[in-house]
Amino acid sequence: MAERLPLQGRRVAEVLATSTGGVGTHVRAVLPVLVAAGADVRVCGPAATEQLFGFTAAGAAFAPVGISAGLSPGADARAVAALRRATADADLVHAHGLRAGLVAAAARRLGDRSRPLVLTLHNALPEGGGALRRVLRLAERATISGADVVLAASGDLAENAWRQGARDVRVAPVSAPPLPAAARTAAEVRAELGLADGRPLVLAVGRLHPQKGYDVLLDAAARWAGSSPPPLVAVAGDGPLQDELAARIAAERLPVVLLGRRSDVADLLAAADLAVLPSRWEARSLTAQEALRAGTPLVATRTGGLPELLGDGAQLVPVGDPVALADSVTGLLADPARARRLAEAGSRQAATWPDEAATARQLVALYRELLGAPR
Repeated sequence: MAERLPLQGRRVAEVLATSTGGVGTHVRAVLPVLVAAGADVRVCGPAATEQLFGFTAAGAAFAPVGISAGLSPGADARAVAALRRATADADLVHAHGLRAGLVAAAARRLGDRSRPLVLTLHNALPEGGGALRRVLRLAERATISGADVVLAASGDLAENAWRQGARDVRVAPVSAPPLPAAARTAAEVRAELGLADGRPLVLAVGRLHPQKGYDVLLDAAARWAGSSPPPLVAVAGDGPLQDELAARIAAERLPVVLLGRRSDVADLLAAADLAVLPSRWEARSLTAQEALRAGTPLVATRTGGLPELLGDGAQLVPVGDPVALADSVTGLLADPARARRLAEAGSRQAATWPDEAATARQLVALYRELLGAPR
């Protein structure tokens, strides 16, 4: 018989760094199940994450800990001290992402080393070389080897964790929370975007960051810019590349519009003829999950965890290949029957994924395993 409150009396700290997307969304999604299992949950992270995701509204306490997205020795030392104070009474600490994990591992070395530390890997290290890459690799190894259990969002992250000296690695899929039902018709969305009848709409959703491959998407859009009418690419998201991408779109007169951060992704997906994910790397993309669940045909890159996530439910193209991306997009738009079959395959693939409640229950079972019987 299952325990009604397997985490009763247990104090759990969930730790994250600066986040505007997947990591914060995941942490917010698992909180209600942890609280329902009896845990006293505290989220530790930058104050902006509480403002954006509303962890306290899900039943958790919140402690501001300034963990930035990039390495900063002075700021990291302050974050370690703040996290030690915030987790002084915690029975278990769960860090989400390498930056949070680095701070959490350092705090544990200075405090109670017997307290379990769980690390979830959501992303791989960015590509590149040089001194910074070597420092990041050393930090990655120290963080991964310092955790009691490493949860990997995809198989390639799990394999890398074993190589980096992890003691216990488990694949733990991160599920996208369900989107709300579309509130507007496709015609209303298309009218907002100024789309004439018959002009295709291609949607990309994600942070404006080098990882997402938007430079390749613009290269692909340039290839179909001369068609009549050219498909319009709408990009929903904000980030550090905003000005650079906007300048290039204007200079080259590309059929691309940057929408900024949006709360109506369900409406946009329902109105789109096609979704595109040109990322250089992804583990278990929330955007890809949302597109397949919405029944929107998806073209994505063959990278990271996407092949195992998407199966035959999306059309996959090589990373960094604008010709293949453009050909796939225009080919599907020119063949509605094939696009419809791809969307149907995507819906079947989405039905095989665990939902966010199942993901949260996996965490409850892991915490119970590490902490023992409830108090």
